[in-house]
Amino acid sequence: MATETALVDVGILFAAVALAGFLANRIDQSVIPFYIVIGILLGSNVLGELPRFAVSDVLTALGGLALTDTDFVVVGAEIGIVLLLFFLGLEFNLDRLLASKDRIGKAGTVDLVVNFGIGLLVGYLVFGGLLAAVLVAGIVYISSSAIITKSLIDLGWIANDEAEPLLGTLVYEDLFIAVYLAIVSALVLGGGDLGAAAGEIAIAVGFIITLLGVVTVGSGFFQRILAGATNEFVVVRALGVTILVAGIALALGVSEAVAAFFVGMAFSSTDHVHDLERLLEPLRDAFAAVFFFWIGLVTDPALFSLSVLGTILAAAIVTTPTKAISGYLGGRIYDLDTRRSVRVGLGMTTRGEFSLIIASLALSGAGTSLEMHVANQIYAFSVGYVLVMSILGTSLMQHSNRIEPVAVPLLEGRFGNAPQPSDD
Repeated sequence: MATETALVDVGILFAAVALAGFLANRIDQSVIPFYIVIGILLGSNVLGELPRFAVSDVLTALGGLALTDTDFVVVGAEIGIVLLLFFLGLEFNLDRLLASKDRIGKAGTVDLVVNFGIGLLVGYLVFGGLLAAVLVAGIVYISSSAIITKSLIDLGWIANDEAEPLLGTLVYEDLFIAVYLAIVSALVLGGGDLGAAAGEIAIAVGFIITLLGVVTVGSGFFQRILAGATNEFVVVRALGVTILVAGIALALGVSEAVAAFFVGMAFSSTDHVHDLERLLEPLRDAFAAVFFFWIGLVTDPALFSLSVLGTILAAAIVTTPTKAISGYLGGRIYDLDTRRSVRVGLGMTTRGEFSLIIASLALSGAGTSLEMHVANQIYAFSVGYVLVMSILGTSLMQHSNRIEPVAVPLLEGRFGNAPQPSDD
């Protein structure tokens, strides 16, 4: 049985995200930053610290209501990532992926070269050492598939032309990060044993190829899974397959997000896509809220010394334009006009879940492959950077209609005129 307060904790979590959503809707803002901020406020790092400043029993009691990253929150956050990327797969089926493979490759390579390169430079200049630079490069490079997908859905961009380069570049990033994490994990945890890294890479690549094969030839199997199922069994069977495959991937060192994406693509070839979207959408949104809440929950404001805050600010100033530019170029590779390419650039600026995974990996190497103070600084930098970029990125997407009238004339003056689409 659960502990006496476990159900209360879960109730507080959902009540808090409900309040955050209400406030965001009232002032017409993206709900994602509100979820993150409420997670920070209710975490042990803020609310949990009240007793030491308490002047009354009320404050002491409030401190006892602080939430922590319990198993439910951690697993709920994982499910949120899995469902968001599952829906991404539903939108981006195999035929669409293969038809766009050349453009995905070109746009993704531009994104990788520009942003991983600038991340290496920032990491080496700030933290010193090649391993620290490689970790920071990953943190800076990888956009948030979960947050961007959620924003695309909330803003109604998912059916627009700009969604294709955004989703295609995210696919490229997720596949790259699966290999990157295998290499970096071996370097951080295995003392630089590249032989061990080669084995992990082989497992990751083999699993991804297997999933791709299942997507290619297994459409009949996924069709039969849902054939004749009631609403209840559509939900249970889809969740069973998706979460099980994602869990196996994670256990093998492969991104659960990548696995969920491929499962979504497999289901996209069935006749039940509409039913899956209709029935799983509430679950997706509920667990996505837990994911964003978790980001705030694990954020400790005390980590942000003046030097770390300065690094976060400098990185945001440098890497926001580089992501926007590489995203814009990606849009042009897809033959989009200037306005929609600007939207692609704005959309790619958000960082999130994978950056936090890399940060946790850095922390696990403290005192061994990384000096203790360097590992702690990289972790603090990453958490703050994700917080800033998740808020900034979602805000840029939400207010793109105010940015486009300024950016489009400037870019057309530099890169030539392009026809503009009608308003959405």
